[in-house]
Amino acid sequence: MSLDPALLSALSKLAATERLLVALDFDGTIAPPADDPDDARSLPTARAAALELVSEPGVTVALVSGRAIDSLLRVTNAPPEVILSGSHGAEYVVNGELTRPALSSEEHASLVDLVMILERVSSEVPGSWVETKSFGYALHTRLSLPDDAIAANERALRETAVISGLTVREGKNVLEFSVTAAKKADAIRHLRELAGATGVFFAGDDVTDEDGFAALAETDVGVKVGEPPTRAGHTIASLEAMPALLSALVDFRRRG
Repeated sequence: MSLDPALLSALSKLAATERLLVALDFDGTIAPPADDPDDARSLPTARAAALELVSEPGVTVALVSGRAIDSLLRVTNAPPEVILSGSHGAEYVVNGELTRPALSSEEHASLVDLVMILERVSSEVPGSWVETKSFGYALHTRLSLPDDAIAANERALRETAVISGLTVREGKNVLEFSVTAAKKADAIRHLRELAGATGVFFAGDDVTDEDGFAALAETDVGVKVGEPPTRAGHTIASLEAMPALLSALVDFRRRG
């Protein structure tokens, strides 16, 4: 699959950096969307190219997802060399070691109220369901009729407004409520520090990835999977182009 010459030029320059961080969103970026999140898997060719990057000297590969870290571990089966960032940067697995913040008693109480509201909303909307996450819950409407999904989201937003301290994130066919305020910009900054990166590549497809693109420096490369508008400097039409993009990054890196 051919890539835009401007994107190839940017990748070539980035590949020459001393310590490269390759940060990838998972769902919709290297893994096709799935009706059941547990069924999602990376495109085999994208996974193979990412693993080639893992083996390159001076390269750190990280998966940056809104998924809870346990879910990300299940669906990626990533080797320990790959850093995992879950819950939009609130939790990490680095060299097999999990780090996540502890919740207060007030936050636990908010979660009890939150799940009761979302389960009530979901019970009245065919095709919708509630996913348990590390620091909150997500209302999925991928299988609901469009008008039903809109009504469910509006009701969920209205009824959860009484719970203080919630962070609401809207994605593709999902509305997520969390008691933590972590964003993918936080994840990119933290991963840059962990890797000691002198350059960063970040690819994502959803609204929440825009925060990650905003955290990139001028010499970094951001790629949105999908159409503009975006804060990313480059776009590709679909995730089917990701294997070619990652392979090109491998080739440029090996050329030195």
